[in-house]
Amino acid sequence: MGDYLVKALAYNGQVRAYAVRTTETIGEAQVLHQTWPTASAALGRAMSAGVMMGAMLKGEEKLTIKIEGGGPIGVILVDSNSKGEVRGYVTNPQTHFDLNEQGKLDVRRAVGTTGLLSVVKDVGMREHFTGQVPIVSGELGEDFTYYFVTSEQTPSSVGVGVLVNPDNTILAAGGFIIQLMPGTEEETITEIENRLKSIPPVSKLIQQGLTPEELLEEVLGKENVKILEKQPVAFVCTCSKERFGAAITSLGVEEIQDIIDTEGKAEAQCHFCNEVYHYSKEELEELKQEAK
Repeated sequence: MGDYLVKALAYNGQVRAYAVRTTETIGEAQVLHQTWPTASAALGRAMSAGVMMGAMLKGEEKLTIKIEGGGPIGVILVDSNSKGEVRGYVTNPQTHFDLNEQGKLDVRRAVGTTGLLSVVKDVGMREHFTGQVPIVSGELGEDFTYYFVTSEQTPSSVGVGVLVNPDNTILAAGGFIIQLMPGTEEETITEIENRLKSIPPVSKLIQQGLTPEELLEEVLGKENVKILEKQPVAFVCTCSKERFGAAITSLGVEEIQDIIDTEGKAEAQCHFCNEVYHYSKEELEELKQEAK
């Protein structure tokens, strides 16, 4: 079964919901970046939340999530769009600690709790929408929940989880986002809150083989959920030699000439997928002409 995401309504349209299976997608990120278990969990949680937030967009819209918690993992960066495409990386992928008191991967310690979670949405306008909130937990699920409530004024619950095998590969990953629409009845809110308190961790549910549809049924009750749409999810990087070439062009004529004189060539590496692009002296000369 490949990774995919579902969009749903529940409680007769009072609740909007998303759920995703990202096991293979996070597995690809783990291989690309050789992340150690705690870093895998942090990156996987952020990417799972990111791909569901991307599903809230339309058309060619896209978003970037930046998590700077002050912890040893450094910055977590995630890009996603409305098509189920996501990519991400962490500054220090070889970050790992002993399990915390709950016997889980210590994501809070890796991420830190003294920084910011930022979301920049590119919706095709000249100005981008930027939302920024302090990190309140470092576990990330709670931090995304706080972001929705504070920055987008949408009461939400975000559950994201990643389980890692002893050999560092990804055993299970995914998550859900539950959002209350304006005018949701109090009894509906109480019922959802009680359900959220009683369910196992999301990664355990995915490990048990629950599909995204079944995940939402577990959280909201089978009789309450109406699935609207299903969408494949994948790790997709949008880097290209042309894009990096444009970045070199933007350095200006003098800077490019300096690279030609001192190095005679250039190379650029993508942080997201680690692809390396090489530029010969002739290619640099062409880029210099474009810079003029």
